[in-house]
Amino acid sequence: MVQKNSRPNHPTTCGKVERFQQTTSYNHRRPHRSLPHRSTPATAYTTRPKATPTSNRAADTHDRIRHDIIDNAGSVTLRHNGHLHHIGIGRTHARTCVILLVQDLQIRVVNAIAGELLRELVLDPTRTISPPERPKDPPDHETPEPEGSRVSDHLRDHIGGRSRDRTCDHLLVREVLYR
Repeated sequence: MVQKNSRPNHPTTCGKVERFQQTTSYNHRRPHRSLPHRSTPATAYTTRPKATPTSNRAADTHDRIRHDIIDNAGSVTLRHNGHLHHIGIGRTHARTCVILLVQDLQIRVVNAIAGELLRELVLDPTRTISPPERPKDPPDHETPEPEGSRVSDHLRDHIGGRSRDRTCDHLLVREVLYR
């Protein structure tokens, strides 16, 4: 053990500690007039109910929306559990403004201008690179899309009154400034 002394002519250093210790012991002995049954402040504190979690949060999901631009290689980067994951979209979409809709490991990449769903995937946390999907064969016949089912309809509330072009311009300016 090492003894530490206060500096000469500075008695407040030791005085602060002594005053704090007196206050804590005083709260256990001194009855207070404003408390019921003239109890001590320490008793009033310990008998008061404490805040505890009200429900199990294991079922809660992690939802977030992220605006980004697809890089020249055709991928976007997303951080999950402290690790960067590169999600391949395709070089044909390079420099496109996108919105990433993330719900736990479910990811949807949407064109911010057109509202077109570019990619939907389940993130594999063990892999850092998710290559783009191979194009599927077109169906024999087109099925009409039900009204209100487009991703752009669901994003309308998120974007609000801003124009989609302005959102994309903001991302482009930010990327140029922070390169």
